[in-house]
Amino acid sequence: MSLGKAARSLLTPARGVLRSSAAARAVLETELDSIRAAGTWKAERIITSKQGPQISVDGSHGSILNFCANNYLGLSSHPEVVQAGIDALKLYGAGLSSVRFICGTQDLHKNLEQKLAEFHEREDCILYASCFDANAGLFEVLLGPEDAVLSDELNHASIIDGIRLCKAKRMRYKHMDLSDLEKQLKEAQSSRMRLVVTDGVFSMDGDVAPLQGICDLAEQYGAMVFIDECHATGFLGPRGRGTDELLGVMNRVQIVNSTLGKALGGAAGGYTVGPKPLIDLLRQRSRPYLFSNSLPPPVVGCATRAVELLLASNEIAQSMTNKTMRFRNKMTQAGFTISGSAHPICPVMLGDARLASLMADEMLKLGIYVIGFSYPVVPKGKARIRVQISAAHTDEDIDRCVDAFIQTGRKHGVVS
Repeated sequence: MSLGKAARSLLTPARGVLRSSAAARAVLETELDSIRAAGTWKAERIITSKQGPQISVDGSHGSILNFCANNYLGLSSHPEVVQAGIDALKLYGAGLSSVRFICGTQDLHKNLEQKLAEFHEREDCILYASCFDANAGLFEVLLGPEDAVLSDELNHASIIDGIRLCKAKRMRYKHMDLSDLEKQLKEAQSSRMRLVVTDGVFSMDGDVAPLQGICDLAEQYGAMVFIDECHATGFLGPRGRGTDELLGVMNRVQIVNSTLGKALGGAAGGYTVGPKPLIDLLRQRSRPYLFSNSLPPPVVGCATRAVELLLASNEIAQSMTNKTMRFRNKMTQAGFTISGSAHPICPVMLGDARLASLMADEMLKLGIYVIGFSYPVVPKGKARIRVQISAAHTDEDIDRCVDAFIQTGRKHGVVS
């Protein structure tokens, strides 16, 4: 073969790759343009400070009040939590460079698992890189083709994705509808095991699952109950144990998944607590656990101190109620529609995606950091600004946030 022919033979597949790449790029750009046109584009603001009730935002002047973090208890920058992370970094290093079963388990991992099991009053605990991973790793291990899983239709995306990985019969009941759940449980009676799966608190609306009724039906029809407590752990219930404590069913819920990335310091990580045989089986077969690096020591150190603070006192958790109701009552009196019940998640319902985004941008100019939520995070026509109250917010912070909502709401005809 001549040199020219050899060169042409090499260039032909390269040109094909370039054409394919250009075509793929065009498809992606078209999809991105459609997101922008729909008003659902999600820009990422840049924070130039530590997380807290007051933050600095790139492009904004002065201190900004943050009303959209999952930092429910204000522990993300709590000095004792931060110091615990520094201490763990110095003593244990930046990371393990390993999964848990090879050489990635340190005594601080086992200590945190023990404290989380104690906190939730369950037999044992297993740590994951995130609660998304905990949800992805549970159902495939627990349930087989002869089993049935009954899931609330508005469960978090991580639950939905986790259930898709298992081979159980998948059944979906209407949101918090006990009658429909009972209907599904009756249909699932031929299954070996039945698992009812629900968020404890549904994060987009701040509504609390009817766990007492769910547990009644589960016991009547021989099912187990699983709850995802990411938006409840640390601050719901008299001692902050979560939705199951709030509703008096701690001994009736078999499996709890939750996160270290919200109220418990806000860094990263998730976990499952439940019966020891289940936790032992997850350590052997749960793919996100077996194939993901161990949680970094500084993250574990921070989370451990956060849990210790909550085990020692319920004062922080109890401070949430009055602050939450202050915001909800003042906003309702001003004419806004606030979804959910007495939960720190306070969705200000607006309906239109463009309006939610525009109002959030204008709120930032008034010194209030909030974000508009729209499709696909929430259903079409249900756009909102999701406000989240923190124990670190003062009454003055809350009043200033309400005043900013009233000002922007009047400008756009949302309130009079």
